[in-house]
Amino acid sequence: MSKNTATRATEEQLLYADILAKGMYLGLVMLLITFALYVTGIMAPVVPLSEIQNYWHLPVDQYLAAINADHLHWEHAPTGWSWVKLVGKSDFLNFTGVAVLSGVTIICYIAIIPGLLKRGDKTYAIMSAVEVLVLALAASGLLAVGH
Repeated sequence: MSKNTATRATEEQLLYADILAKGMYLGLVMLLITFALYVTGIMAPVVPLSEIQNYWHLPVDQYLAAINADHLHWEHAPTGWSWVKLVGKSDFLNFTGVAVLSGVTIICYIAIIPGLLKRGDKTYAIMSAVEVLVLALAASGLLAVGH
């Protein structure tokens, strides 16, 4: 015996899904374009393609230290959001698509808060606002673990 109950998505769920889908496609297109710029050599990378295999065996922290020593010559290796300073280099430009994919959830939550408040669903609005704060704090790099 099955019940014939149709479940409908709320306006907020549809808005969230719509923004998520568009953000996912935008991030994917950005990844494809920036990767093409990298592998075709249209934009110069920090680490030349001919040398990248020399770094594959390294953990991320050692990789960053090595490319800093070999190519960047900064006072400190790039960590956290310091990659933004290197978006003019194709190997770091790739991170923009990853940032879009990572940040789209924050935009989704921000977008649904007004509808939740309008509908009088304060609990979910507060939970969404807290989620935005937690995700933004995590993305900010202000919380450093293991340093």
